[in-house]
Amino acid sequence: MKKSGLASPDVRAQKGQLAKRVSILEAAADVFCREGFSGASIDEIAAEAGVSRQTIYNHYREKETLFMAVIQDIMDRTNGMLFSILATFPEKADNLEEELAAFAVRLNKSCICNQDAKFIQKLIATEGNRYPHLFQFWREQGPGKTDRALAALFARLAHSAPLDIDDFDLAARQFIALIKADLQMGGLFGEAPSEAELEVSAHQAVRTFLRAYGRERRTSGLEAQH
Repeated sequence: MKKSGLASPDVRAQKGQLAKRVSILEAAADVFCREGFSGASIDEIAAEAGVSRQTIYNHYREKETLFMAVIQDIMDRTNGMLFSILATFPEKADNLEEELAAFAVRLNKSCICNQDAKFIQKLIATEGNRYPHLFQFWREQGPGKTDRALAALFARLAHSAPLDIDDFDLAARQFIALIKADLQMGGLFGEAPSEAELEVSAHQAVRTFLRAYGRERRTSGLEAQH
């Protein structure tokens, strides 16, 4: 007997529920970003998602649960991108400055200067003080996870590269801070950096980082003092 190409009612229902969840999360992200957590209303989110108010409550129970689902969705997407970028971290000391700068450009472009990162930054700026518990997950699964993974990569690289690092966790946090430093002001105003700005910022950051942790430069500086 030939099978029908049509999906079963159960499969169609599941797809419909998934589509509703995606629509709700996308609408909620837009409204939370525009209005902040406290200013966002379930009615406004429902209107933008094209669903009823009750549908949102059926899926997420309350606004805080929906907000955490939005953060979870962003973290899942961001971490997927992040770990694909971390996989390109240089493994050898060959042309270290150029390779670290290229890595910094990729990291900034894909994980720090994208729309998801701007959304989180805006919410933290507007709501972080009033609702710190809402961002606990983000702190642990976002910056915390990135710093730990990057610290492990620097520890591996230090075996073959001329790096003198005592605290890899601190070095990882400083590396992230340096590569973001010149781009943060524009990000506050929603400006996207150009390719040239990403390149210049990355090279300046890496040069500063290597002045602090590059073994050859630190050794030559000590010798010059004597």
